[in-house]
Amino acid sequence: MAPDRAAQPGVVTGDPVVADLQELEQHRLLPAGLTVSAGWDRDEAYRFVEDLFAKHQNEIYAYLFRMLRDPDLAADLTQDAFVKAYRAYDSLQKPENARAWLYQIAHRVALDNLRRNRIVRFVPLVGEARSTAPSAEHLVMDARLSGELQRALERIPERQRAALLLAELHDLTGLELAAALGVSHVAARALLTRARESLRQALAAERAALEAAEAAREAAREAARDAARDARGGRR
Repeated sequence: MAPDRAAQPGVVTGDPVVADLQELEQHRLLPAGLTVSAGWDRDEAYRFVEDLFAKHQNEIYAYLFRMLRDPDLAADLTQDAFVKAYRAYDSLQKPENARAWLYQIAHRVALDNLRRNRIVRFVPLVGEARSTAPSAEHLVMDARLSGELQRALERIPERQRAALLLAELHDLTGLELAAALGVSHVAARALLTRARESLRQALAAERAALEAAEAAREAAREAARDAARDARGGRR
């Protein structure tokens, strides 16, 4: 069941909450035949993941979209993340930590995909002409990510990029960030500090590259003007 792409992150609109287990399977969020670990009730696991899906589908999709820059892939991996949540139901120690636990699963799904493909796709949002280009809603979703910032994010390591997105755009607390990344609170804070410094350096490099490119274009324009003046002088 693909997430509602017209909704804003963290706000559930469009997709109805799935009413029963048969409808959940019909919509292919949880394929039929999945089993949970011994000691857990299948119906309980379904109900739990139904509730998670209703509450968090859009923000998980938003995170995966920002990491991968591909709406169709993000939709597929959102489904994959919830299937994995169902299968890993018995690994959740405290229900009150379900959101961070779900982000941990989504984070691993994103990194696994990036490692398999080794393709980081932070493409500019404005002016993209492909049929799979982000919709107007996605432009709103990523309004805080300028083209310059997106290119800078592409320059930094995947784990650092994930830490920044989770902390700055998805508002995870320090403890939630640690849980999502699967590290200690101290390690998460250190990673976020490194990520911010890496982003600062990447932004500086991006701006330097833009300035160099503009200087090269201006030099080319000046050379063209000089050539035009010389040509006019030669005809006299």
